[in-house]
Amino acid sequence: MENIRIFKKRTSRRAALLAEELHKWAEGRGVTAFDDGESAGSGADPDLLIVLGGDGTFLSAVRWVGGRRIPIMGVNLGSLGFLTEIAVEELFETLTALYEGTAPIERRMTLEGEVTRRGEVKERFRVLNDVVFSKTALARISDLEVWVDGLFLALYQADGLIFSTPTGSTAYNLSAGGPIVHPSVPAIVLAPICPHAMSHRPIILGPESKFEVRIRKKNGEVFVTLDGQSGFELEHEDIITVRRSAEDVLMVRSPKRDYFTLLRTKLRWGDKLRTEGDS
Repeated sequence: MENIRIFKKRTSRRAALLAEELHKWAEGRGVTAFDDGESAGSGADPDLLIVLGGDGTFLSAVRWVGGRRIPIMGVNLGSLGFLTEIAVEELFETLTALYEGTAPIERRMTLEGEVTRRGEVKERFRVLNDVVFSKTALARISDLEVWVDGLFLALYQADGLIFSTPTGSTAYNLSAGGPIVHPSVPAIVLAPICPHAMSHRPIILGPESKFEVRIRKKNGEVFVTLDGQSGFELEHEDIITVRRSAEDVLMVRSPKRDYFTLLRTKLRWGDKLRTEGDS
């Protein structure tokens, strides 16, 4: 490890103080540390990206990395911290383990796609969590036609649709009634948001599936949101392609907890229900 980049939540005083400590840690080991916004003298990619913030900051860092093979270590300064799973008190212990080559690094699949309008590609995207199609605030129900590998799946009349990765399955997908998918399972989850038909249930498809979403209603006011970070409005007859990306995200995992511990602690998964009077 020769150089690291620190990607922090800019409004957080705590993140700024931790960044100063990281600079001291790096200096003591002959490692060069850069804050986000600074340019590395050599112009080379960092060997590690350390994220100080919450899941939103982590997803912003994923956008910065793009398709490059840069491990990302998320340190939780937010509220939930499903992606930024390293606790502050574990930061330097985990960082030392990574420096010594003993910390686990996990590959997480991503999704990519493009928006085609009247035969021309207008937008390209890549996400770690999800691609969300939703109606705007005052719009009526959306008509979203979905095709899988050239085969018609369904016309969804709903408030929207969520395409999620296993990593994103614990985000908006879970709130919409979709399943939790372990990160080691290569799959794409399609979950409707408040569908008009009760038979429209979430569905899990293989990682090689290629989806097409076609906007069928005129003046439907459909918006697409990418990882909750960016988005744009769609037009009638737009075709949006969603598929697995060839580029994975490299996530540094905590040596102290596994995925099921995360589910229990972050989502209170499997907690015993308590009633008044329970001790």
